[in-house]
Amino acid sequence: MIGTLYGWAFMRAGHTVHFYVREGRSAAYGPTLPISVLDVRPRLRGVLTEETLTPYYIEELAAEHDYDLIVVSVQHYRFAEAAAFLTTRASRATILVFNNFFAEPQEAAASLPSEQLVWGFPIAGGGFDGHGVLRGALFPRIQIGRFGGDAPTERARAVEAFFRQCGFGIQEQADFRGWLFVHFAVNAGLLAQVLHAGSFSQLLASGAERADAMRNVRECLSIVAARGVDLRDHSASTALFRFPPRVAGFLFGLVMKLYAPARLVLDAHTNPEELRFTARDALAEARRLGVPAPRLEALSHLF
Repeated sequence: MIGTLYGWAFMRAGHTVHFYVREGRSAAYGPTLPISVLDVRPRLRGVLTEETLTPYYIEELAAEHDYDLIVVSVQHYRFAEAAAFLTTRASRATILVFNNFFAEPQEAAASLPSEQLVWGFPIAGGGFDGHGVLRGALFPRIQIGRFGGDAPTERARAVEAFFRQCGFGIQEQADFRGWLFVHFAVNAGLLAQVLHAGSFSQLLASGAERADAMRNVRECLSIVAARGVDLRDHSASTALFRFPPRVAGFLFGLVMKLYAPARLVLDAHTNPEELRFTARDALAEARRLGVPAPRLEALSHLF
C-alpha cells in the first residue's frame, strides 16, 4: 500500500515504476487499481485526487537488472522474507529500506549489501476500502535516517534529490534507530487499545479509551528507554505523551477530529494481523528485557 502511494507520486513526477508482486498476484489484482489520494504536499488539509491506475506488475526479479532504486516497504514482520528475497537480487540498485522495525534494523538487513542501503521512513498511510479502492494520504516530507553518527552517503543524497524532484521534503534523523523504536512504540500503544475498543473510531469516541491508549504508549516508551534510547533526543515525537493521560487523550482526539489527513491514516489501521503483531512484539520485547508492562499484559488476550 505504501509502495503504491509513493509509486503514484513517482509516476506523476515522470518516472517509470514497476511493482513487484508475488507469483500469481498480478492476475488476482487485475489490470487497474482505483485510488483516492489525499495529497498534503500542495496544502495543509490536502488535495483529493481520485483516479484509476494501470500498475505495471512484475512477478520475477533477475539477479542482474538495471533498476536504479528498489523501495522496500512491508509490514515489519514480513521484512525478513523481503530481505531474503533481495539478498541475491540487489544488482547495482540503491535499496531504500522504507520500513517499520522493532528488531535491530541493521541486524534485520544484514543480508543485504550495506553499501547499497539507504534508510528512510514514509510519512503516509492508507488502506483498501470495501469496494477495493485504495484510500490514502501522502504528507509533504519523508524521513531519511542514519545510525551512530554516520555521514550521509552519496546514495542517500541521490535518494533525497529524487524525492525532492517528486515534490517531497526531507527530514533527517541522526539517531534513526531510536526514532524507529519510538515510532513503533507509539503505534503499539495505540493499536493495542484499538484492539480493546474494537476499532479506531470507537477508540476516538471514548475519552476513557483515548486516555488508556496514552497510558499504553507511555508503557511502550519505557521499553524503548530500556533499549538505551534517550527519549530526550526524540522530544518532538514524545511531547504529547508527557501530558497527563486524560489531557493527552483529549488533545489526540481533537487533532484527529480537526485534521482529516491524520484521521485517514489512522483509520486505515484495519489489518487485524498487523495490529496483533505490533502489540505482541512490543510485549515480547518488554518480557525479554524484564521491563514491567502491566497494561500490555492485561490486553495480551486480544493479540
